[in-house]
Amino acid sequence: MDHLYFCDGNEKMISWVIQDNETKFEQIRDHVEIYLDKISKEQSKYIALHVGIFWAIGSFIIKNGDAIKIMLDLKSMYEHLAGKKQNHDHFIESRINFIKQIIEQRNLHVQFEIIEPSQNIATKLLSS
Repeated sequence: MDHLYFCDGNEKMISWVIQDNETKFEQIRDHVEIYLDKISKEQSKYIALHVGIFWAIGSFIIKNGDAIKIMLDLKSMYEHLAGKKQNHDHFIESRINFIKQIIEQRNLHVQFEIIEPSQNIATKLLSS
C-alpha cells in the first residue's frame, strides 16, 4: 500500500499524519520529560518521524513492504535523509540510524520529498 507521511515537532510536542487512498490517521504527543524544552525544532521533527513510523508499524497501518512517501518541510532534513549531506548533530544522527534500521528491517520502499512548510498538514496539530 502507498502512504503519505507528514510529521512535525517543536520543543513541547510532536505530530504526524499518515494518509493513503482511503484513510487518514492523525496523532499528536507531548515530548517525554527528558526532551521537553531541551531539544531543537529540527531534533523534534526527527523524533516525530521516528516515533510516528514506529507507531504506524505497531498499529498495523504500515506493513512490511509498503511504499511510503515522506513529506519533509525542512531542507536540511531532506538532505540528511536522502543521503546528500551528513549531519553533525549526534542526537539527529542516532535518529537517522533508527529510521534507516526500521526501513531496512521492514523492507519499506521510502521516498523523501521536500514540501513547503504551508503544505505540512501535521503542523496544524501542534497548535490545537
